[in-house]
Amino acid sequence: MSLIDRNISEVKELIHKKEVTVSDLVDQSLSRINDIENKVKAFITVDEENVRSQAKKLDEQLGTDASQHPLFGIPSGIKDNIVTQNLLTTCASKMLENFDPIYNATVMEKLNAQGALTVGKTNMDEFAMGSTTETSYFHPTYNPWNTNYVPGGSSGGSAAAVAAGEVMFSLGTDTGGSIRQPAAFCGVVGMKPTYGRVSRWGVVAFASSFDQVGPITRTVEDNAAVLEAISGHDHRDSTSIHREVPNYVKSLTGDIRGMKIAVPKEYIGEGVSEESKEAVLSSLKVLEKLGATWEEVSLPHSEFGLGSYYIVTSSEASSNLARFDGVRYGYRTEDPKNLLELYKKTRSEGFGDEVKRRIMLGTFALSAGYYDAYYKKAQQARALIKKDFDEILSKYDVIIGPTTPTPAYRIGEVVDDILTMYANDLLTIPVNLAGLPAISVPCGFTNGLPLGLQMIGNYFDEETIYRVAHAFEQATEFHEQRPQL
Repeated sequence: MSLIDRNISEVKELIHKKEVTVSDLVDQSLSRINDIENKVKAFITVDEENVRSQAKKLDEQLGTDASQHPLFGIPSGIKDNIVTQNLLTTCASKMLENFDPIYNATVMEKLNAQGALTVGKTNMDEFAMGSTTETSYFHPTYNPWNTNYVPGGSSGGSAAAVAAGEVMFSLGTDTGGSIRQPAAFCGVVGMKPTYGRVSRWGVVAFASSFDQVGPITRTVEDNAAVLEAISGHDHRDSTSIHREVPNYVKSLTGDIRGMKIAVPKEYIGEGVSEESKEAVLSSLKVLEKLGATWEEVSLPHSEFGLGSYYIVTSSEASSNLARFDGVRYGYRTEDPKNLLELYKKTRSEGFGDEVKRRIMLGTFALSAGYYDAYYKKAQQARALIKKDFDEILSKYDVIIGPTTPTPAYRIGEVVDDILTMYANDLLTIPVNLAGLPAISVPCGFTNGLPLGLQMIGNYFDEETIYRVAHAFEQATEFHEQRPQL
């Protein structure tokens, strides 16, 4: 078995025993990328020269206190909307095609402090707007299980890179399911933490009251280790919460006896494929054998999730993306006649269709005469959705359902069918509206494509989610299967 197919704790043990070096790990990662990247296209930028140099420096620290960090020497991929010093951060957009940041995002500072290595920046939907990674300015990413299918989005490159064995973990961002949905489509583990658990400082904003950074890995244990490393309060992020970060790995006891699971009838109802329903019901049987109990419940305001989400996030996006005007940084149109034309042509030429669509929707929703009818109503619906979750989670330990209504779909199948593409986030969006933590873990296959099981927990209770997810993972073999590229 190659090193890149092992989990992080196994590789750490090999490093401690000096059976492998950090340079060995990087060599395997880069070799894998060289072999299959033409099929998967998970990366926008591969930082080969710098990561090899960093690996050699870390090899000199083997045996020291620095090498005891859980992520020391582990190769990773970073979604290209997370700012990385001296490494292009493009947001998969023509607007930022040549943006070379002079600082690191907080999550990057934390990973660097651990000695984790950034192999490169992963592909994504432009400015994180999309569910297929087909709206990238550079190229689409392909699902490693079947390259005729999408990997999901917007963190499709991050999920595909892990599933394909190019890196051992990656970071994505989740605004309405953008970590969990591609994790489900690619058969890996993706965690969207509680809003405020991980700093957003240095993450290019899409919708500021939704966005959250989280890890994508092959196992629950690896995921817990990465989340622990990137979590914690940051004074530079006003939405970051003062709260102690638990030892998530220690919560993986495997014991879920007596735990109560809620299964919303809306999550296994109309619009959800039979394969997804069956995978969830089979998963619940596994959890029952482990000592948990489950009951069907209702989240009655879930039906307002899609409408509420697209109005509020587009409104926030229209404000956040106003900074890309051709004046300070990023793309600038050539030879504008005046300032108004500079703004207009820069944004027309620099943004893709999906980004323009959401800016226009958000601007409309916030405009005079429409604010109360749309934006205010959407925020009221958001409050009702949060209230539904609060009531259920006061009685149950976790909420479980499918991560997505269907398995992955073919390249080109829905990218122009906007309503179908938006509806694919039906089951993940309510979690972001409420600010809750949720994870997707592999729970089955249909026609060779993975299916994901979503577990939703209470605020800042990622420990319980991890405990249930790990127990399920250890009782099944879905996480052990690999795509054959």
